[in-house]
Amino acid sequence: MEFDWTQLLDYALMAMLLAVGIAIVRLRNLFAAVMLMGVYSLLSAAWFVSLDAVDVAFTEAAVGAGISTVLMLAAMLLTAREAEPVKAARHWAALVVVSVAGAALFYAVGDMPVYGDPNSPANSYVGMDYITSTPNEIAVPNVVTAVLASYRGFDTFGETVVIFAAGLGVMLLLGLRGLKKKEEQK
Repeated sequence: MEFDWTQLLDYALMAMLLAVGIAIVRLRNLFAAVMLMGVYSLLSAAWFVSLDAVDVAFTEAAVGAGISTVLMLAAMLLTAREAEPVKAARHWAALVVVSVAGAALFYAVGDMPVYGDPNSPANSYVGMDYITSTPNEIAVPNVVTAVLASYRGFDTFGETVVIFAAGLGVMLLLGLRGLKKKEEQK
């Protein structure tokens, strides 16, 4: 039986995600929590790369680790630096939910196909149609780019509009709150 190193990497990344998640929950310093959330997003992006979902990994790294961290740091400037103590019952409830979700993820990793398996669902159905038809239908050498820019162009445009609208909304909320404070100071 051949040892699967990618499965070991998946388990290691999931363990690191669990450790960082527990550290985030335990922290009271909001700056440290925001920074660890960025680390969590980067670990998630690494896990997505391990799962051969590079486009999702790029999105997670850009949005999760990049934009979200900057927005959380900006929002943190409007609040206290330390979190209020939380009742112990809420900690136990959160621990149970995270433990059940983590156990389900660890259980599911064993059912994942081996990396590069030609008989895996990702390589067997629609994926193979895209790989075979992209060179003939579209003159784009990268299949992922062809799928996102051409086959799913409307979806990609819609996602871009949603992210832009969310960012604009946050900026307007932060900007309006700043104007309101300036008016109150006068």
